[in-house]
Amino acid sequence: MKLYGATVSWNVTRCVVALEEAGAEYQIVPIDFATAEHKSPDHLARNPFGQVPAFQDGDLHLWESRAICMYVARKHKPDLLREGNLKESAMVDVWLEVEANQYTAALNPILYQCLVSPMFGGTTDQKVVEENLEKLKKVLEVYEARLAKHKYLAGDFLSLADLNHVSVTLCLLATPHASLFDPYPHVKAWWDGLMARPSVQKVAALMKPSA
Repeated sequence: MKLYGATVSWNVTRCVVALEEAGAEYQIVPIDFATAEHKSPDHLARNPFGQVPAFQDGDLHLWESRAICMYVARKHKPDLLREGNLKESAMVDVWLEVEANQYTAALNPILYQCLVSPMFGGTTDQKVVEENLEKLKKVLEVYEARLAKHKYLAGDFLSLADLNHVSVTLCLLATPHASLFDPYPHVKAWWDGLMARPSVQKVAALMKPSA
């Protein structure tokens, strides 16, 4: 299996967490954004939107990080999706959606303003940051209530729903808002537990040069 992209991208490292946790054999193939390799004909054949990640397993080509994570889990560690249990798998689905549409939707603008914009010589728009921090705090209140009752988001079992939070949260730790979880003790305990996993430590090490 080949994962195309750069480990500065939290969408790429989202996939690396799943690959590591599933124990899959894979290779990261770097894509050079400075030379616009992501817009080259070869890469457009892998990802028609000219973005990363792109993924190859034999003659199968995938793009979109969460779809890649789902495929890896189904192939190598289906227990991460709990597909043998209708109710548990439904809760995994719910929290996969929450990660994408609530948590990361609020976090993405913060990461862009604090990390990406300055990287390209821009400035941080504090108004955008503050607005999205307020959104994220409301999301974290829901997480705190959920994690007060369960060890993990979908239940008392680790799932892909938890793991899909890792890459963006590691990026959050590289911003001035790294202490955001402190007022939420159950969220903090959940995150500390994830950080102790070898798969997460591997990804944290991969991302460190970009922090």
